[in-house]
Parts: sequence; structure tokens; C-alpha cells
Amino acid sequence: MTGRPNTRLADMFRLAGWSKGELARLVNRQAAAHGHPQLATDTSRVRRWIDGGETPRDPVPEVLASLFTERLGRVVTIEDLGLRRPGDAGTRRSVDGLPWAPHRTAAILTEFTGMDLMLNRRGMVGAGAALVAGSALSDAMHDWIRATPAPDTATPPDDPTFAADAAGLDRYEAAPVGTEEIEALERSVEIFRAWDATRGGGLQRKAVVGQLNEVGGMLAYRHTAPVQRRLWGVAANLAALAGWMSHDVGMESTAQQYFLIAAHAAREGGDRPRAGEALSRAARQMVHLGRPEEALDLMRLAHDGVGEEELPRTRAMLCTIEAWAHASMGRGQSMRRTLGRAEDLFVSDRDDVPQPSWMQMFDEADLHGMEALAYRTLAEHDPSAARLAEQHAKQALGLRCQGRDRSQIFDHITLASACFIADDPEQADVHARQALGSIGTNSSHRTWHRLHEMYGLTGAYADCPRIGALREEIEEALSRAPGGSDTSAAAQPV
Repeated sequence: MTGRPNTRLADMFRLAGWSKGELARLVNRQAAAHGHPQLATDTSRVRRWIDGGETPRDPVPEVLASLFTERLGRVVTIEDLGLRRPGDAGTRRSVDGLPWAPHRTAAILTEFTGMDLMLNRRGMVGAGAALVAGSALSDAMHDWIRATPAPDTATPPDDPTFAADAAGLDRYEAAPVGTEEIEALERSVEIFRAWDATRGGGLQRKAVVGQLNEVGGMLAYRHTAPVQRRLWGVAANLAALAGWMSHDVGMESTAQQYFLIAAHAAREGGDRPRAGEALSRAARQMVHLGRPEEALDLMRLAHDGVGEEELPRTRAMLCTIEAWAHASMGRGQSMRRTLGRAEDLFVSDRDDVPQPSWMQMFDEADLHGMEALAYRTLAEHDPSAARLAEQHAKQALGLRCQGRDRSQIFDHITLASACFIADDPEQADVHARQALGSIGTNSSHRTWHRLHEMYGLTGAYADCPRIGALREEIEEALSRAPGGSDTSAAAQPV
């Protein structure tokens, strides 16, 4: 017992609306259902957890996390409740316990995915938590991402089981995996990634989270170093994809947590560029939510973390996100300089060095697509940028390969928006209708968010018969959009 109130648990307790007696009874009932009938929590015990900072013994922290997750309809972890696991340090180093100790990444991964799946089974969404500020994440993880990962010595080499603390009540029976299983997992990542690019993140998100949960269980077994590194790589790729899919459907706090899991998993596997790329996704999320300054904080962290192993194309991709953040703040000169650096890096990339699997989606079409988005965003501050946005959007569309349906929708919306800003409503109408023709088959909420932004630009031409008809069609489409007619993702309070 610390003698100090557990403010996190107290806040969650108030949100849940239970009495202390109700929570005690729920803990006992849940624990008994999972094989712990001897637990006898009472009101005074709950009071000591909240008011006195007492840490309950196992399995109570996992039970509490499960109860609060179900009650609040979003993922609530042990860390969210301000509780420590056995062996954790007594004082948290930084925001939300970041960065995590090496031996805890697999446990946090398994716990978080398990809670996420539980919400899916109950038809709930985990979008109610506040995002952590990008500046807070950058401060918390700056030294960690720059340092060389220490070897994991938590378990003797001759002990085949990894003694990481258990995550959740549903224990995975640890068993070794071989090369064939790893290859099958790596292929599954490619299949999920291709599906996401075609149909959006809403349809396969649960499958990705479930696969990630299974991989977290596999990491509970001590494999040989090469196999363990590949498993961490699979975990990082799945976590980044789960985060991107969550972001795609508006589950912003859940997405951020997956991006952090991806960064930790990548660093566990010794892949610093992958860790930096995962953080860049969190930065891109911040720009989307209207928080570009926080995005730049995260981009500095991503650049710091990748080290000298990063290939030029990866650096080019990072620069496009940074440029989009500058454009959001109307910093035209900084945006153009950063995009110029991205172009130089992209063309300097040699084909003799294979790109990592997670960079396969960033090709020349994506480079132009991001440049179009940056110029279209800058055009809100400087309308002369709209013409360059048109040029890059057309180049992106001309280069898009089959299976990139979501990106094509974005390109058409970007092009239509740029045409409206450039006072070319006839061309804007053409590309807006092309986006409308395919947006209904895509599960990405972000496409609807961009369509809603474009709709705002049509108001100046509402008296034009063609644009008036277009506005009616967009209104009808938005009324059927996932999440309602206004799909804009509002930035959540920190």
C-alpha cells in the first residue's frame, strides 16, 4: 500500500458508476468463474485499492481490467487502472508507463488484444478513451528509442518457457513454433495488408487483432533467437496493421495503442526502422485529427529512432508525413522543402536492396498521392497550391496498381477538392462522382471524412445545376456513411 489514492482507478470507478460493494461482488463473481472461488473481496478492500493505493493480488488486476472494459465499452488495461504487476518498478517512469520494460511487451500485447476482442464479441467499440498527446509520447520514449536494446536476460537460456507475467485470464498454452509456422504467419500479414488496401480497415480488423493475440501467446515461449526475432517482426507488422485499421474506422485511442505496441515489438526484434515507421503512423493519425504540431513531435521521434539502417525510401515516406503536418499549419516553405527532400530520397533508392515487407505499399503512386494531399491541404491557406495538388493527384491515379481501391478514392477526392479550390467546378464534379461511385463498397471511415471535407467546398457552387445535383448525391451518400452523416473524427481531449 502506498498510502496515496490511486487516481486512475478512482477515475475509472467514477466513470463506471458502481458502488464499492457492487464492484466487490463483481470481482468475486468473475474470479470464481475463472477458477478462483476462494477470493473474498469486500467493500473495505475496494476502498483500500482506491483510497490507499493498495495493489490487489493476482488475479484481481486482470479481473478488474476485464470488468471495466466490459462496463465502459473500450479497452481498459491494468496500466489504465494504475495497478502494477508483480516485479514492476514501484514508480512509473513516464506517461502511461512508457516505455515498457522488455519482458512486458508480449504481456501487454496479449492483454490489450484480448480486451479488444472481448469488446468486438459484445458489439462495443473501443473509441471512448482520450489520446495521449504526441509531445508526451515523444518525451517519454525519446531516450528509449535512441538506445540500443539490451539483451533479454530475464530467463535462463536453458529454460524453454518465458516467464513473462500473465496477460488476461485466457492463458495461451505456450508451445514452440517452427519455420513453416512463421512463414505462414508472414504470408497472412500480406493477405491482411492487401485486403486493407482494397476494402478498408473495417472488415478484417477483428481477424488481424485475433491473429496478433495468437502471436502474443507464441511469444510466451522462449524460441531460438532467429525465430524469436521473426515472431517479433510478425507482431510488429500485425500491430501496425491493427492500428491502421482501427484508425481507418475511427477508433483513435485504440489505434494509438496498437502503434505503440508495434513500435515496442519492432524494437524487441531489433528492427529500428520498423519502430520508427510505426511511430510515423501515430503522427499521421495526429495530422488527420487536426493536431499537426504533435505530429511533428512524433516525426522527430521516428527520425531519431530509425538510425543508420533506414533505407532512402523509408526516409522519403517519413518526409511526406512531415510535409503534410507543415501544410496543415500553412507552412508552405517548410512543406515544399520537405517534399523536395522526399523526392530526392525516393529517386536515390537503389533497387539492389530489397524493401522490407512493410514498405511495399509505399511506391511512386503513394509518393505522388501524399504530395497531392500536402498541396491540397496547403491550398486551404494558399489557393495557388491547388494546381500542384491536381498534378500530383493525376500522377498518382495514373500509377495506382490494381487492388489499391481505397487510395484511388482518396486520390479522386483530393483531385476534386483541388479543382474546387482552383475554381474548376466542372473537373471537380467529374472526380467527385468517380469517388462516389466506389466509396460505398469501402469500409474506411476516413474516406467518408474526406468526402465530408470536400462537400464543404461545394457550397460556393451550389447555384450551379450540376454541383447542386452533386451536393444532393453527396448528402444522400453521407446519410448512409458508417457512423452517421458527419464522419469527421474529432480530436479527443488529452
